[in-house]
This record gives sequence, structure tokens and C-alpha cells, in this order.
Amino acid sequence: MRITFISDTHTKHRSLNLPGGDVLIHAGDLMNSGYSLHEIEDFCKWFESQDYDVCIFIAGNHDRMFEDEPERVAEIVNSYGVDYIQDSSFQCGDSTNEMIKIYGSPWQPEFYNWAFNLPRRGEELAKVWDKIPNDVDILITHGPPQGHLDISGPPYNQGDLGCEILRVRVDEIKPKIHVFGHIHGSHGYKSHNGTHFINASILNERYEVVNDGLTVEWDTESNELSFI
Repeated sequence: MRITFISDTHTKHRSLNLPGGDVLIHAGDLMNSGYSLHEIEDFCKWFESQDYDVCIFIAGNHDRMFEDEPERVAEIVNSYGVDYIQDSSFQCGDSTNEMIKIYGSPWQPEFYNWAFNLPRRGEELAKVWDKIPNDVDILITHGPPQGHLDISGPPYNQGDLGCEILRVRVDEIKPKIHVFGHIHGSHGYKSHNGTHFINASILNERYEVVNDGLTVEWDTESNELSFI
């Protein structure tokens, strides 16, 4: 299965040149201020035009309208051939690939006064992560788990910005792939404890486009993954 991962495009999605494949996943922060319907419409129009069988995304902390006005946003998103998930699962596959379960959630430890924020190490955040199914294949969250690709780049250079409770949950359920963004400076990949961790941020800390999508060939049975 060929999958492309992107995140934190912040309205600069049209700068990307994606190769096409089976699944395209966006891990949140498609917007800037988070209050523009036009930004959502433009993203969805571009997203559905990409050469993938499935185009699926979650919201991030900049995507305020997804939290504040979900019904208005749903009207827009549902008019395009894309799939938005929020604390819910999505299944996809075909005759050559067994069905895979994808789960997505936009929540993160409190980060200034942005969207989908919950108190760090709090009970509400624990309840959110407890909803993640034990049998998820691909987990999409906007923010990283603590200790995995969660160090901000220049000029901030701060570490351990990921969620402590999410890390515990991921260690319990061991998804095959965990993709996220949010911490722009830690774009990249690591493998740990049987899980492929991918920070798919497109922009750097200065909100400049410095990365393209991360595209992989993934064997769903063996969990072997190779970058293209």
C-alpha cells in the first residue's frame, strides 16, 4: 500500500507536489487563524484533486472552526470527496490489501489559546486517548507522544513537547504507524517498539515550506515500510 503523509500545511498546500498512491493522510493544521471558511474550501478542493484513492484528514490546533462551528464545517467538507475524522475510525482497503483501521484525533496538551486544547496530564486528555481502539493500524493525532519527534527547531529548540499520556497509550496498543505533526522542527521518522513514528510537518518553525510529503510503500501484514 502506498501512503503519503503530510501535516501543518497552514494554507500552503498548493506548494506541494505529491506523487499519488492509495491513501493520502493529513495530520491537521490546514488553516492559519482558523476562522476562514475559504481556507477550508480551498484545502478540500485541492485535497480531493490529489491522485489518491482515499484522502483523509484530521484537524489541528490552528483549525478553530472545526471545534467552534462543526456543523458549518461539515457542510463544506461533506461536499467534497474527502474524509474528515475526529475521535473516530475509518477503514479502507482493496482486493490486494487487507482492510486497515485508521483512527484520528485532533486533541493535544494545552498550547496557548488554540483549538482542541486540554490540560496537560489531565483527566480529560486521558479519556480522549482511552477512546483509541486497541486494534488500530494507523493512528493519526495532531501532536506527538512525548519523546517521539517532539523537539522544536530554531529559534525555539525545546524538547519533550509531546503528550505524556498519549505516549503511555501508544505503548499499550502499539499501532503499526503513528503519524502526527504540530512540532514543525521534528519532521521525520523513527521506529520504536514495533511502531513507525512519522512527523509529517511540511513547514519549519518560521512557517516556510521546507518539506514535501513523506511517501511510503507499506506491507500491511509484515509492517515493513520503505520510503519512496
